[in-house]
Amino acid sequence: MTLPTATPPSTRPDGGGLADLSAAAAEQAAADERAARTGRLRGLRPRLPGTVRARRAGGGRSPRLVPPPPARDRFGPADLLAEAAHGIGARPGRLLLTIVGTVLGIGSLVVTTGLAQTAAGQISRQFDAVAATRVVVEPASARTASGERTIGRIPWDVEDRLGRIAGVELVGALGPVDTGDLEVTAQPVNDPSAQAFAPPAVVAATPGLLRAVDGRVVTGRWFDAGHDVRADRVVVLGARAAQRLGVLRVDRQPAIFIGDRPYAVIGVVDGVQRRSDLLDAVFLPVGTARADFRVSGLDQAHVRIAVGAGPVIAEQGPSALEPNNPEAVSVQVPPPPPPVRENVQADVNAIFLALGAVALLVGALGIANVTLLSVRERLGEIGLRRALGARTRDIVAQFLTESGVIGLLGGLIGASLGVMVVVGVSVAKQWTPILDTGAVVGAAALGVVIGLLAGAYPAFRAARIEPIAALRGTAH
Repeated sequence: MTLPTATPPSTRPDGGGLADLSAAAAEQAAADERAARTGRLRGLRPRLPGTVRARRAGGGRSPRLVPPPPARDRFGPADLLAEAAHGIGARPGRLLLTIVGTVLGIGSLVVTTGLAQTAAGQISRQFDAVAATRVVVEPASARTASGERTIGRIPWDVEDRLGRIAGVELVGALGPVDTGDLEVTAQPVNDPSAQAFAPPAVVAATPGLLRAVDGRVVTGRWFDAGHDVRADRVVVLGARAAQRLGVLRVDRQPAIFIGDRPYAVIGVVDGVQRRSDLLDAVFLPVGTARADFRVSGLDQAHVRIAVGAGPVIAEQGPSALEPNNPEAVSVQVPPPPPPVRENVQADVNAIFLALGAVALLVGALGIANVTLLSVRERLGEIGLRRALGARTRDIVAQFLTESGVIGLLGGLIGASLGVMVVVGVSVAKQWTPILDTGAVVGAAALGVVIGLLAGAYPAFRAARIEPIAALRGTAH
């Protein structure tokens, strides 16, 4: 700074040299004070980044002075889960009391659905296992003046025709064989000393009959389509007929005689559940019966169907067997389940579901109350997070995560307990437990939904708290 030049006192005409020096000193002091003040203000001014100074110099929109934090320093999902776990686990006793309602509700739902399915399966297995999958097809009959007479017939290729219908699993047919006065014996000679017994019935059967009536081969084999086409003289004996004829083994190629015609015994069957009277019969292939005894037709077909396929068979079966006259064939389908049983089961299910819904409501209220209490107890924490830069959605996400985890724990524990109850009851009653995996998983997921719904109001209430009010503890 350049100081002003003073006139020497010897040259001033008025002789005031001392006054001039005082004025110059005062002016210099004022200038020094102004320079010092300007320097202090310049030191207090924030120094902006280069990009900010450049944007301001260019007249652009002024960005925020503090740059955003790097991605590694932000509050991520892992931090959110860690904070939620810490908040939940801080009071384990309160947590257990909170999830009791959810556990009871989810467990009731799983027990209700599981026991209902198990009981229905057990009832069907004990009472309706055969009837629910059995269809009997017979020629229709009409009443005339001379009595009832058959007006329809079952075609020889009944297995192929009915086998094309959806829901049909197995088909077999049979018809009586009129042997006249011919006897069925195990030896060709007439032995007067032999014990007399009633001759077994002779039946013409298709290759699929044995499986259709739930029979099983004890020894040997059942005849196939090749025996039928070639009209081979082979027979299969029912277990009781084989015992009376004295044929217990087929490895020695035994034979029986119908009249004087020998027929090789290729197998013995037992366990015919749907027609136990066939255990006293002698089975011939249909082709053999037509060739040797001129059998004119079949009088009954047995069909095993999938559960629930009865209406389809009743509608399409007659047209498949008699396209020109469907009324000539009678199809006996499984009867529908008794309406009384269905109504009782529906009422019991409704009661259990209502109890489960009440328990779920209690659980949801418990989660909401505990979350609200947690918000009031953690006002300081909320205020500190907001003051340090936590956003509203961060606070909402934190409390929603806590309530969702509580609901998930209740759902998992409740579903597990429900499964254990269903299995335990089934074992005690010697039933086969039936559980729908989708229902169990859905029940556990329902716990999460209940937790999120119950924690929504407390979470948004916490997010609306002002940081300064939270730090002072004056928030409401």
